[in-house]
Amino acid sequence: MGFEQIWAPWRLAYVNSQAPEPQPAESELPLLPGGDPECFICQAAADTADRSRYVVARTEHVITILNRYPYNNGHLLIGPRLHWARLDELNAREQIELSQTLTLMVGLLERVLRPEGFNIGLNLGRVAGAGLPGHLHWHVVPRWAGDTNFMPVVASVNVIPDSLEALWKRLTQALARS
Repeated sequence: MGFEQIWAPWRLAYVNSQAPEPQPAESELPLLPGGDPECFICQAAADTADRSRYVVARTEHVITILNRYPYNNGHLLIGPRLHWARLDELNAREQIELSQTLTLMVGLLERVLRPEGFNIGLNLGRVAGAGLPGHLHWHVVPRWAGDTNFMPVVASVNVIPDSLEALWKRLTQALARS
């Protein structure tokens, strides 16, 4: 059996525990009310550079972003555009749009990637696993039979078969057609 090389260069910043490259003029972004200038979701909500921030969709109250450090191909983050840390801070319209967006994005991923299932969840608070505890966001992770292997266990690395750029393009084009 030969050795197979797997390339996943976008994972390097995560593996090395480095922050991703800063986007242009983050300090000058006109953040939404209550926005945190250090929060990548607040930055994406305030910026119109959807492609460079991997914003797949936005509504009046909700933003959907490709996860830069995905657990699996197509891993999305869906959250309110405003910087809310608690569920009881959401108003009724935000709650409805979040639910509608989760449904829409699952359908989009089903059409584009054809997964066999999904993990969908919210980590509420740092001790619950929230990497960004100040801004609510749901993870939508497409799953396929056999999509786990020895890499996460042996090397602490996930292998993702599609680039973020290519996937962003496929998802936004499919969304525009629907």
